[in-house]
Amino acid sequence: MDSFSRLLWWLFASSAGARTRGEIVAAIREEPRNAQQLALALRLDYSTVRHHLRVLQENRLVESSGEHYGQVYALTAMVEARWEELETIRQRHRAREGRP
Repeated sequence: MDSFSRLLWWLFASSAGARTRGEIVAAIREEPRNAQQLALALRLDYSTVRHHLRVLQENRLVESSGEHYGQVYALTAMVEARWEELETIRQRHRAREGRP
């Protein structure tokens, strides 16, 4: 397992907020969005979304363009290239939680 795989496991299966981060990256993959759009689409608190976006950006999984509140987030090329692996991790995490 390489370091990027370990990072994916930590962010999307092992740490608090893993499920929320998974929902955020899935929504961004559908369509690049800003934090407000994500909060509305996922029915999450805006500050929660901002926190997770910060974590994802610090770990180079998402990148943003634009200014402050209008920043639009998209997945990095590395995440896109390893999307199948990320989905497998998310599925295993959901199964452990007893969710579909």
